[in-house]
Amino acid sequence: MSWDYEEAQERKDRLEREIAKRMKRGERLEALAVPSGSKKLCETFWGQAWCRNLESYQVYESRLPRGRSYLRQGKVYNLEIEPGKVCAEVAGAELYETNVIIQPLGVEHWQEIVQRAAGQVSSMLDLLAGKLGDGLMKLLTDPEDGLFPKPKEIRFKCSCPDFADMCKHVSAVLYGVGVLLDTKPELLFTLRGVDQADLLSNASSATITDLSANTGDLAGADLSALFGIDLAAVDPSAEK
Repeated sequence: MSWDYEEAQERKDRLEREIAKRMKRGERLEALAVPSGSKKLCETFWGQAWCRNLESYQVYESRLPRGRSYLRQGKVYNLEIEPGKVCAEVAGAELYETNVIIQPLGVEHWQEIVQRAAGQVSSMLDLLAGKLGDGLMKLLTDPEDGLFPKPKEIRFKCSCPDFADMCKHVSAVLYGVGVLLDTKPELLFTLRGVDQADLLSNASSATITDLSANTGDLAGADLSALFGIDLAAVDPSAEK
C-alpha cells in the first residue's frame, strides 16, 4: 500500500515538473476551469444540453464518471474546438494528446433544421443564451435529429496506453466541451460545421415574406429601408 502511494506521488511530482518546465519555455498550458462549489459541471442551457446528450448514450456510460473526475481536478489543458475536431492535453501519468473527431452535420440535415426553425429565433443573443421556445429547444437538442453528434459520428484518439474505445482522458475532453460551451456556445455550431446565423437569417426572411404578402398598412412602404436589409437577398422568387 505504501509502495503504491509513493509511486503515485512520484508520478504526480514528475508531471508537475514537466508542466513547470514547459511553461518556463513559454508554452501555453491553460487548465479548463470548472465551476467550484457546484454539483453541476455546466451552468447554461447549451453546456447542460451537451452533457445530457452525452450521458444519454449507454455505450459511453461506464467511462464517463472517471472523465468527470479528471475534469474537476483541473487535468484538462488547452481545450480547443475547431470544425469537426476537439483537441486538448490531459494529465494522467504524463500529459497525453487527446483528440475527438466529430463528423460535420450533413448539409441536408442542417437545412432541414433551418427550415423547421424558421421564424422561431428572435435574435442571435437569444439563440446563444438558450432563450428558446419549447418547440425550437426540442428541435435543436433532439438526440436523433438535432445538433448533437451521435456515437457513430464520433472517433477518438489519445496518446495514452489505454486501449479502451473511450479512455478516461477522452471522456474528460468530451465533458470539457460542455464546460466550454457555457462561455462560448457558438462553438457548438463551429464544431458541427454550420453557421448559426442561418437560423436568424431564415427567420428574418420568413417574417419579411409574410409582411410582403400581407400589404395592409405597409402597402407601398420601402421594406428594405424599414428592416435595414436588401430584400433581393431574401426574395423567394429571386432564384426561380
